[in-house]
Order: sequence, then C-alpha cells, then structure tokens
Amino acid sequence: PMPQRLTAQRNAGYTQVITNFKGTEQEQDLAVPPNCKGFGRVRHFRRVLSEKWPLDPLPIDPACRALGLPSQDMIRAQVFQIAACSWRCWYCFVPASLVSANGNYSGWLSAGDLIDLYLDHDDRPSLIDLTGGSPEIVPEWVLWMMSELRLRGLEETTYLWSDDSLSNDYFWRYLTDKDRDYIASYKNYGRVCCLKGFNDESFAFNTCRPSPLFQRQFELLGRLLETGIDLYGYVTFTTPTHIGIKEDIRRFVDSLQSLDTYLPLRVAPLRIVAFSPVNKRLNEARKNALKYQELVADAWMDELESRFTSEERRRNVVDVPLGRSQ
Repeated sequence: PMPQRLTAQRNAGYTQVITNFKGTEQEQDLAVPPNCKGFGRVRHFRRVLSEKWPLDPLPIDPACRALGLPSQDMIRAQVFQIAACSWRCWYCFVPASLVSANGNYSGWLSAGDLIDLYLDHDDRPSLIDLTGGSPEIVPEWVLWMMSELRLRGLEETTYLWSDDSLSNDYFWRYLTDKDRDYIASYKNYGRVCCLKGFNDESFAFNTCRPSPLFQRQFELLGRLLETGIDLYGYVTFTTPTHIGIKEDIRRFVDSLQSLDTYLPLRVAPLRIVAFSPVNKRLNEARKNALKYQELVADAWMDELESRFTSEERRRNVVDVPLGRSQ
C-alpha cells in the first residue's frame, strides 16, 4: 500500500512529523548527543568507510563545491529525520519505533521551527540533511525548507541535502510544476536516491517488500533525472546469495546506464554495518549478507573499470555529467 501522507497545518504553518531522539534506542548509537531540543542530531559523513570499500564522496563533495570549501574527507551535517518510512529494511540503523510515526518519539514541526532550532546553535554545520525514514513521503518538506532558508538569508551559506528512498510518486502527485521548478533551480541543493539492492531478490530481501518494486525504483529515478535536480545515488549490496553476483551487477549497471550513460559514476555503494537495532534482527542469512556485500562491491568496481576510463572514474562526483543517455 502507498504510505500515508504525514502533513498537518497549524497557525505556525505546515508541519511534518519529526523524530525526537531523546530517550530512544537510536540515541545510543549517536556519536554526540541529540541537539535542537532532541529533534536533531549531528552526523559525520566520511569519505573512507573501510580499507577495501569504495570511497563515498556523498554529500561531502557536493556540499564543499556549493559552499566553496576545500576538499575534505569528513563533513558534519545537521540532521532532521522524518519519523516514517515506506520500507522495513533489516539493516536500517533506525529502530522500528522511529519510522512508524510514533507520537511518543516525534513531534509536529514546521520548517520555520526546524530553522529556529538550527540557529540556536553557535557551532552549527553548514550542511543540513533531511533524512528518515522516507523524506519523499512529505514531498513539500524540501520545498518548505528551501523557502525558509531563503527567507532567513541562509541559502548561500547553507547546503541542503535530502534522501529519497524511491518509494512513491508524491513528488509529481502533490507538487505543482512551479514547485518542482523551484526545487530544481535552488542553487545549494542535492538529492540522493537510495536503491535498496541490485536485483529483485536483494531488494525483496532487504526491504521486506514485493520484488517488482525494485524496477519501480528505476522508473522514479528516471523521472527525477528529467527534472534537472542535482541528483546522486546510493545502493546497498546486501544479498542472501553469492551466486551470480557478477552477472547481476552487470545488469544493474545496464539499468543505470539506460537512464543516463554516466549515472553509475554518481552512485556510491553504502557499506552496511550492524548498529544496535540491527543486532536484534540478525539471523544466519543476514549475517551472511554482511559478508557477501564485500563481494558485490568488488564486482561493482570491476564493472565500472570495464565501462569507464580511469580519467572518468577519477572525476569529482559533482563534475560527472548527466543528461546524456546511451
């Protein structure tokens, strides 16, 4: 079923349900205590995830380029987390109680409320990350945050980054053409779309959702590419089997290139590790999947090497062109 719309209106403006981390299981895994009265957290994005894992330039390089910062291997982000999700990925570091719009661990806040909380901190990051859960459940959230940042004169000094789990078509169903154009033309914004697996089987295994929805992700990703938004991608490589990995990765990259020739060079594999909520969900198949993801990552790197020159692979992810299909 399609996820429920999670918006409301009050005197202070439109609101969405935002996670409050205080007293939650997720708080145990945070490197620093929650901020913004519990409704925010600071995340450290790192380029190097593991000695053998592909480098992750997201959102480090897009944010540094937009804000005129020198290249770096770590960047801090102010994170606000929508308290709902369309998927139930077993490897998610967010407890189930924080992705079910549970009123005990969330509150209804407007974009103005969030920016007020953000501005209360002197040592605030210049990167704001809208995550979840599934932020695309409230497609207006990005629009409202952009409008609020512009209203406060923060659009030049702040970079806005949002996740998209490719779970629904609300971006087109509930936003107008004018809304979508506003988002696409906003200077300091990047959107990252997370593909939950590299084939039907891994998608169903990871999300606990029907396997045909795997292909639906590519349809939604293709529509987003057409908007002109500065778009990037994540992919998770956990899988229940190590059989046929090379062939499946070849087909996966084919699917990406059917949307845009250089799109694979804007996609970063996410290395899955077991945070506190994940440990309770582990069974033998999932433990094996944590090992198999290393094999898939190797196949991914081999496939990119076979399709792109060394010069193309060395490009800053921001400089990888979009808009040229095979």
